[in-house]
Amino acid sequence: MKYPIVNWSSLDEKAKLNTLARPAIADNETLSAQVSNILDLVKTEGDKALYSLTEKFDGIALSTLSISQEQVYAAKEALTSKRIKAIETAYGQIKRFHEAQVHQDVEVETTPGVTCILKSEAIESVGLYIPAGSAPLPSTVLMLGVPAQIAGCNRAVLVCPPDKNGKLANEILVAASLCGITEIYTVGGAQACAALAFGTETIKPVNKVFGPGNRFVTEAKKQLSQLVPGFSIDMPAGPSEVLVIGDEQSNPAFVAADLLSQAEHGPDSQVILVSDSESLLIAVDKELQKQVATLTRTEIATAALEQSRLILTQSTEESVEVSNIYGPEHLIVQTNEPRALLPTLRNAGSIFVGAYTPESAGDYASGTNHVLPTYGYSKVISSLSLADFSRRFTVQEITKDGLSNLAECIIELTDAEGLDGHQRAVTIRLEDS
Repeated sequence: MKYPIVNWSSLDEKAKLNTLARPAIADNETLSAQVSNILDLVKTEGDKALYSLTEKFDGIALSTLSISQEQVYAAKEALTSKRIKAIETAYGQIKRFHEAQVHQDVEVETTPGVTCILKSEAIESVGLYIPAGSAPLPSTVLMLGVPAQIAGCNRAVLVCPPDKNGKLANEILVAASLCGITEIYTVGGAQACAALAFGTETIKPVNKVFGPGNRFVTEAKKQLSQLVPGFSIDMPAGPSEVLVIGDEQSNPAFVAADLLSQAEHGPDSQVILVSDSESLLIAVDKELQKQVATLTRTEIATAALEQSRLILTQSTEESVEVSNIYGPEHLIVQTNEPRALLPTLRNAGSIFVGAYTPESAGDYASGTNHVLPTYGYSKVISSLSLADFSRRFTVQEITKDGLSNLAECIIELTDAEGLDGHQRAVTIRLEDS
């Protein structure tokens, strides 16, 4: 047995917290300074900084930042019909689920003559950051591009690091085309986020940026959200993670495969199995050792497994308690009656119920969004949805009789707060006959 089993009930409170501790993201002070310098450079030098930083970090001297429609057409011609069909299928699945989320205005007459409305309007311009460090991610294009398209954002601007030839993957361009995205730029990293926030000669600024990225991208988003008035980000992010709740009925091979599907993301990914069955934990440990050797990204997954956790609990209820404390990005429930646990599962970015619901389905084609809160933020932040591409605002309309109905309440409360200007704004209207 390579990975030790942790007996949850034998731990004190401090040991429990240590067991569920996440890998440190980075040397924050050093990272913060590095990113700050990049942001300043882009703010002052614009396109010139984007070209120089792309050459420095990506090793490619670009002649242009923009992707042309001719390149998009060529990408479609280069892909097999089977690959295009897969992208189109995923697009359709994601679109169906997100179309069901379209906001309906709420209108309520709270008292006679007083009407209140909650409305929703698309964010005018959004930036979509698509990572391409170890592999291109057309699935992320769809996860961001589809809700931007359905919400009706006027501008959806896609940025993505170029390959060594200064190009973007054909799959990314085809997915972007399906989502109606025509502004595409070959720039990545913190400098791409800076361009989206500040604007450059080529890239006009946007109101909000979406998408996962490495620690430089995450730090850049964080800093820019505090630096630029009116600029927002989707959510804070950390390394990918999954927690599986299992019992004696779970299939060890399935569980191990689910853990490895996250472990292969990066050496700082974290995977956890929680179960009241010691035999399952032992069996999964053996499966992990067997299956990891077959992966293309064996070294990455093996490094991630070094900080994995196999946790033995006394009951499924205690397993749920552990999961709620951890608040995983992905939560997979492979117990005998998984759906019965849903009412008690509070903190998770996305939940995968049953033996035949792998996390991979949510990453690509079930229809839910795979941009999820990590690093415990699932306790307070929701998974990405259509609502994130809109802003909600209220409208109120009051008749003279309606204001008269509210006047006594408003006058009394303005007296309590000593705001006679507020009070006069009401009484002056009622005096006007």
